[in-house]
Amino acid sequence: MRPETPKTSETLDQAMVRSQGLDTLLRDLTDRAVQEVPGAVACSLTVRRADRLMTLAGSSGLPSGLDLRQYENGSGPCVDAAGTGNPQYAADLAVETRWPPYTAYALAAGVRCVLALPLAVEGETGAAINFYGAEPGALGEGTDVARAFARRAADTVDTALRVERQRQSAADVRTALLSRSIIDQAVGILMARERIDARIALERLRRVSQESNVKLRDLCSDLVARTVRAGSDGRQ
Repeated sequence: MRPETPKTSETLDQAMVRSQGLDTLLRDLTDRAVQEVPGAVACSLTVRRADRLMTLAGSSGLPSGLDLRQYENGSGPCVDAAGTGNPQYAADLAVETRWPPYTAYALAAGVRCVLALPLAVEGETGAAINFYGAEPGALGEGTDVARAFARRAADTVDTALRVERQRQSAADVRTALLSRSIIDQAVGILMARERIDARIALERLRRVSQESNVKLRDLCSDLVARTVRAGSDGRQ
């Protein structure tokens, strides 16, 4: 068995450092996979999110629609690897019988062999890294290297998705705080203008929001903006 080389670990760590975002990181990772795994001419990453398989990233040279055709058919090496957690290897798609609709498409795209390896990714129900070769058996000698790369890739993908979730959570919190602030300002304006308490002011805003079919935050934002403009005009 050919172990993971220090070079592989180093290049993936460098990709993490250089990356300016999730897309950049994962695209760099798939390009590195093609460089590191003997016989691979293309690579892609499959993840199931919200009960739907999607390709997070693909290397340069990845035939368009190669993964999408599997998702549409509900069958194929990366679909099976992500769904079952078992590696899928097709040494020669010309004689492969497991995925007829997919194999015909892949052969037409110039792909002759496929190796799909499951990835253990926290918070996701299925993931795989997919290696594609242009010649029969091209990935056979690189299987051990591919497995070592997949183990390393799983950590990288897991970290990237966790960062993405944290950023999204932070963005959701910021949005909620901003909305609360705008609503509180609008309530304060009504309280001063109508000489009513906060509860009644909020109820009025909600009623207008429902009757006008305008989101409460947008309604309040407009009220605050109009009040600010009116105050500015009054000072001129």
